[in-house]
Amino acid sequence: MTLNLQNFSTLVQNAAAAVQGASSALLDLSVGSVLRAILEASSSVALWLQWLILQVLSMTRAATSAGSDLDSWMADFGLTRLPAVAASGTVTFSRFTPSNTALVPVGATVSTAGGTESFTVVADPANPAWSGTLNGYVLAAGLGALSVPVVATTPGAAGNVQPATVTLLGTAMPGVDQVSNPLAFTGGLNAETDAAFRARFVNYINSRSLATPIAVGYAVSSVQQGLNYLIAENTNAAGAAQMGFFTVTIDNGTGNPPASLLQTVSAAIEAVRPIGSSFAVLGPVDVPVAIVLTVTIAANATLATIVGEVAQAITLYVDALPIGAGLAYSRIAQLAYDADPAVVNVTDMTLNGTTADITPPANGVVKAASVVVN
Repeated sequence: MTLNLQNFSTLVQNAAAAVQGASSALLDLSVGSVLRAILEASSSVALWLQWLILQVLSMTRAATSAGSDLDSWMADFGLTRLPAVAASGTVTFSRFTPSNTALVPVGATVSTAGGTESFTVVADPANPAWSGTLNGYVLAAGLGALSVPVVATTPGAAGNVQPATVTLLGTAMPGVDQVSNPLAFTGGLNAETDAAFRARFVNYINSRSLATPIAVGYAVSSVQQGLNYLIAENTNAAGAAQMGFFTVTIDNGTGNPPASLLQTVSAAIEAVRPIGSSFAVLGPVDVPVAIVLTVTIAANATLATIVGEVAQAITLYVDALPIGAGLAYSRIAQLAYDADPAVVNVTDMTLNGTTADITPPANGVVKAASVVVN
C-alpha cells in the first residue's frame, strides 16, 4: 500500500480549496486572517497525525523498524539479537628488577592509556607459567617478562585496540612494573546490526520445517557472531564418504575453537538435523604459515612504523581467511604495498620457506604463525 503523504503547504492549500468550494461567497484567506489561522492550525494537527501514522507503520514492519522496536518485533518469533563479542589478545607484563617471584592473577585488569578500554587476565592452562594452585601466572625469579592472554572487559569492536596501546596496570601486582600489547587485539564485535538481524530472520523463515544445509547453517550462525563454518555432506569426521552423515567444521577466528563452543553448536544442529542422519562438529585443521618478507621504504619514512603496519595488515588478512581458502603467494606483496604508501618494493618473500601458495585441506584454515618484516 502506498500512502499519499502531504507536506504542510499542501495541507493548507487543500483545506483552503475545500472551504472556498463549499462557500457561495469569496472568503478572506489572506495571511493573518482568522480563517487562514484556523486552517493552518488544523493542518498542523493533520501533519502531526500523519507523522504518528508513519511511526506506527515503521514499528510494525521488520523491514522498517529499528533498534528496540525491531527486537520486540522479532521477539514474537522467539528470536533475539546476537550479543556483542569481546576482543581478546596477549599482553606482556615486565619489570625492571627480576630478582623475586611475582604473580599475575586471573582477574587482574589492564587498560589503554586514558582508561577508555580495559581488559582482564584469563586462565590458560597450556601456558607454561600457569599455576592452578595460585590461580594465576608465575613470573619466576630471573625472568623479566611474561605474556598472558586477556579479554576485553566490555564486549564490542572498541576492544580491537592497536599494538602498544595497553599500557596501564589496573590491578596492583608486586614485582610487576609495566604492561604492553605487542600485537593488535582481534575478535571484538558489536551487537548484531539491524540489517544482519533482518537477514538472519529471512534464513530463519526459509529454514522452518526443513532439514537442509540452510537450516543447519542458520543453527550455526545463531550461536554467536563471527563464526565461520563449512558443511560437508555425506562425509564423516575422518573425511571419508559415508551416506547419511554430514560434518560441520567451524572456526571462531582462532583456528582452535574451544570444546564448549563445539558442544553448543552441536546442540543447535541437533534441533534441525534430518531424522535418520548423523553428524559431527569439528574444529578446523590448523595450517600455520610463517611469512617472511623484506620491504624497501621511501627515504622520509620510519622503518619501525612501516614494519608494524605491514605485519598487522598481513596478519589480519591471513587470520580472516575462511575454512578451505588458500593463501596466494602474490597476495602478501599486495598487502604490504597497500599497508602504507611509503612501501616502494617488496623482496625476499617466503611462505613457510617457499615461494608457493599455501593450500589447506577442505576443512583446514590458514593462520599466521609468524610475520617477519625486515
